[in-house]
Order: sequence, then C-alpha cells, then structure tokens
Amino acid sequence: MAPGVSLNAMLPFHFGFSDAEPEVPGLRLIPDFMTPDEEAVLLASLDSQSWLNDLQRRVQHYGYRYDYKARQVTPALRLGALPGWLGVWAEKVHQDGFFGYQPDQVIVNEYQPGQGIAPHIDCVPCFGDTIASLSLGSGCVMDFVHDTTKTKRSLFLPPRSLLILQGDARYHWQHGIAKRLYDTIAGARLPRQRRVSLTFRTVL
Repeated sequence: MAPGVSLNAMLPFHFGFSDAEPEVPGLRLIPDFMTPDEEAVLLASLDSQSWLNDLQRRVQHYGYRYDYKARQVTPALRLGALPGWLGVWAEKVHQDGFFGYQPDQVIVNEYQPGQGIAPHIDCVPCFGDTIASLSLGSGCVMDFVHDTTKTKRSLFLPPRSLLILQGDARYHWQHGIAKRLYDTIAGARLPRQRRVSLTFRTVL
C-alpha cells in the first residue's frame, strides 16, 4: 500500500468528512476516536470480564441484556449502571454530540477471523435514534444494504474508529459483516485479526 493512501479511498465507495452528502445519509465514521494506549487499556478491561458464549461469537452485555431470541429489551433485563471504565466512553460519545442522551446500554462483540454478523437493523422499538460502534483491535469491512432498493455499499472500519448510524443509516440500511478470513481491498488481501466492537445504544 502506498504511503498516505487511505484504505477507504481504495474501497468501492468512500465517506469523506466534508459537507458533501454521504452515499448513506446519516452515516459518519470518526477515525482515531481514541489513542492506541486508550485502546489497549479498554481491551484489557474487557478481557478481565466474563465473556458469554450465547452466539457463535463471544459477547458481553452492559446496562441491559439484549434478548436475542425475543429480539427485545425489557426492564427485567436491566443489569445496572455501566461500570466506570466503560461509562467514561458512553459519556464521551454524548459530550461529543453524537447522542442526545448518554447511552445506557453497550453490547461487546468479539470477532475472530472468519466470524461475522448477518445484515440487520438494530431493534427499532428497543433503542433510540443513534447507534454508535467502536472498533478495537482489527479493522474490517462492513457492508450496508438498503432495506427496499437493496443498494449495497461497503466501508472499511479502521481500529479505534467510531461508526455513527442515524437517520436513514439507522432505520433503512441493514449493516453486517461477512464471514471471511480477510478483506480484499484494491486487489490486495488484508488478513483479519481479532476485532472487538462496542455498540453504544439508548434503551427506549
């Protein structure tokens, strides 16, 4: 890869950070949302907690447990306040203006090479109008598919980047990660490594 060439610039489409309308309205990607040192501390904090094996990938729930089978969140599933080491990041995404209220629910997903998640729209009656996903460890390509036109877009999520879904991106575009060992970018293979994502949401 040539020095200074963005991975996103080599993908089929690229979201810039100008005033131009993005191809998926309501989607923003914030690079370098945290420092490498902050990333290492947060990963260590997560790895000191217990992982659940409810799915094909390991997960952790904070604030509220999400019922995958019923596809809902109820008051009975409340786990309590976010731990302090996680709450500081929930506070940051609120203070940075991405959320109208500080998110009170976080799901942590671990993706080993070859693992992914089916295209989906986060539960509309469960969660508020903003979804934020923080990528740690490895980057990966996320696919977006419009729910009616089936238009498809793909975006590389670098490590330490924050993905924001609002508006159409939140309610009308499915997002998912294909199960594969590497992503192909401009004809070059980019092997996947362990990726941990934190999804911040507000329970309705």
